[in-house]
Amino acid sequence: MQDVSLLVGTTKGAFVITGQRAEWSLRGPFCQGWPINHFISDGSTLWAAGGSDWHGAGVWRSTDQGESWQLAKLANGQGDAFLAEHPEIAAKIGMEPAPPAPFTGRLCAIWSLHKVGRTLYCGAKPATLLQSTDDGLTWSVVEGLSNHPSGPSWEPGAAGLTLHTILSDPDNPAHLWIGISAAGVFASEDGGASWDRRNRLANEWGQVSGGHSNDGCGHEVGYCVHNMALATGSDLIYQQNHHGVFRSPDGGRSWHDITAGLPSSFGFPVAVNPHDPAMIWTLPLNGDTKGRYPPDARALVWKSCDGGATWQGHGKGLPDRNCFFTVLRQAMATDRNSLSGLYFGTNSGSIFASHDEGETWQTAAQHLPTVLCVETVPDN
Repeated sequence: MQDVSLLVGTTKGAFVITGQRAEWSLRGPFCQGWPINHFISDGSTLWAAGGSDWHGAGVWRSTDQGESWQLAKLANGQGDAFLAEHPEIAAKIGMEPAPPAPFTGRLCAIWSLHKVGRTLYCGAKPATLLQSTDDGLTWSVVEGLSNHPSGPSWEPGAAGLTLHTILSDPDNPAHLWIGISAAGVFASEDGGASWDRRNRLANEWGQVSGGHSNDGCGHEVGYCVHNMALATGSDLIYQQNHHGVFRSPDGGRSWHDITAGLPSSFGFPVAVNPHDPAMIWTLPLNGDTKGRYPPDARALVWKSCDGGATWQGHGKGLPDRNCFFTVLRQAMATDRNSLSGLYFGTNSGSIFASHDEGETWQTAAQHLPTVLCVETVPDN
């Protein structure tokens, strides 16, 4: 088994955790303590995206495995305005406001990153898709999405109107999917020039899975998509929604409710085995308004080996009582080992790792800040 490098974004910067089994090492925090919503690598370059109303919005970039970082600031924040208004304080603390950023007033944070070919994409809050063709140094808005006719009707989720998921077809870089909370799923087959909104519920009208209501969504999946995962080499997409788990065999054109067998219809992450498109995982929480922690305060990762037809919970090595953590939408990832590893982080600052496809678990890190994302370095 080769070492695995985990890229962890938190509310207080980015971390890299490397190791296997019981041997893990940690580096960080990076990115000057910024909130990092997403952290990815193409194997040679690291990108970390985040920000806040105070920090502004930006994408950090490192070409030396985190030894040094460069910030592409996309929008100025309240901190820049404060430093500009109080030069005496700025001088005293050795800081100065950042130069005017290109999308100030339009963006307040970056929520997602995705590299496809030579193009790097990022998703922002409020929901905006940007692209870079120079490895994240400069950025432009993908206006095809911003000009979508449904745009005026988009409503924010609890965390705001966030573009949090970006997927692409490895064999066709022009084929993209995005998830927006709470506007739903959109797909482009022409590199972002035009977009198709894809939220149709394939299950019969009135059908409810496992007694979980779709909250009156009718013939459409709930717009509050939380996370998506694309099966390797196919148009098969899985979605964890505010209202359940769904499967689309046709690139999002239709969605089938596969929530039956899970203890709850609410959760954030979903992951698919890179070697087996029928093997998926999710971590249900007890509900939107019930505390957002594992049902019965017992941590279980739920696994399906048949595309969501049946589910089984696995918790060996996880807290089995008095567990009140939350696992957020981008805080679960897989590796590409022959027996796929699975990893997730919690808002209580723990990272858990499984080397046997989610059957058993160990702790890889503890006492981190709130974990916002977990990713693995390619080829791991």
